[in-house]
Amino acid sequence: MKTCSLRTHAVRAVVAASAALLLAAPAFAARVGVLSNKFAAQTAADFTSRIPTHSFTPLDTSTTIPTLKSLTDSFDVILVFEDSTYGNSTAVGNAAAAFANTGRAVVIGAFYDQDRSDGPPANAPHGWGALEQIDPNTTDGTGTPYAPRTLDTATMARHPLTGGLASLTSAKFAGGNRAKPGTTVVAWWKEPNAQGQPDPAIAFRMTGPACVIQVAIAPNYPSTGNVGTDYSGDFHRAWRNAFDFAGNNCIATTGEATTSDPATIPTLSQWGLLLTILLVGAAAALQRRRFLR
Repeated sequence: MKTCSLRTHAVRAVVAASAALLLAAPAFAARVGVLSNKFAAQTAADFTSRIPTHSFTPLDTSTTIPTLKSLTDSFDVILVFEDSTYGNSTAVGNAAAAFANTGRAVVIGAFYDQDRSDGPPANAPHGWGALEQIDPNTTDGTGTPYAPRTLDTATMARHPLTGGLASLTSAKFAGGNRAKPGTTVVAWWKEPNAQGQPDPAIAFRMTGPACVIQVAIAPNYPSTGNVGTDYSGDFHRAWRNAFDFAGNNCIATTGEATTSDPATIPTLSQWGLLLTILLVGAAAALQRRRFLR
């Protein structure tokens, strides 16, 4: 009886240790395509350095319009943004929408809003084609204003997209949006948009199999601004959260929703699930043997 008790305790210890290891394992490493007419290479290099849990490959969409096959063959997630409006945005948006409709997530950042069809007339926006039908936000008429923005952490939802965020500021390259019906906004800027309405900072929208996440700040900030003055706070953590959530098919599990830092807890891999099943089975078998003796 004493031997069985020791075995049971040992199995329980192994189960607990294995669970801890699984929770500590890195999140799913997504292959992220960085699509932009400018600063794609610089942004991919910066994210590669600062967000090593995912891989980043630049694609200059000023010269190349990707096909759906090229995107699905190469990437699990794509990031779409721009720096100044350009004529290829419509075709790029159509390709990105097709990618999203395969069930792979799309992440968008500033200055996406300036080329949206309801963007500032002064920018002569070209539109993003079908992507505008499934993106989370419309513009407020300005499309990323040159005005300061500060993340409102007091009203921030507990969600994988907000895990670990304590602060985020932008001197000029953020905001200028209005959330669409059906959009989930998990964080807002403290400052209102140009219409005097709440301005979404981090939001996502599910449309059938498509998930589009918008982080309303310029992804290329490290290449164009100075940290601590032009932007500050948990800039790279916000983007890491977006790629983590996108790589997990925009699913927030119960465990993620109830932890203080949800983005640090990955979903179990197939091997992790198998190991858990085996360990639970072993524990049950030993417990059964104990009662049979």
